[in-house]
Amino acid sequence: MAVLKGMSWKSIEALPSGQYWAVPHAPFPPEAGNGHDEVFPSAHCISDGKWVAFFKNGEEVWACNALYAAAHFDFSAVSTNASASTAG
Repeated sequence: MAVLKGMSWKSIEALPSGQYWAVPHAPFPPEAGNGHDEVFPSAHCISDGKWVAFFKNGEEVWACNALYAAAHFDFSAVSTNASASTAG
């Protein structure tokens, strides 16, 4: 099995605690059932530094650990005054 040089799980840090706007890295296979399709094209999310929950229209649509999230999604910080019910 080939190993990608310069990129390893050790070089990725878990998504810190906070609220974010998440966009899945492209390309991803929507039929894979890995949750990326639930978040696509974007979603509000909340991280506690260990676990990340993704929301659309105020409803949780998916969750994963903060390391997986950091590796597979792009994030923009959201003001803590923003409501999950207004995002997505």
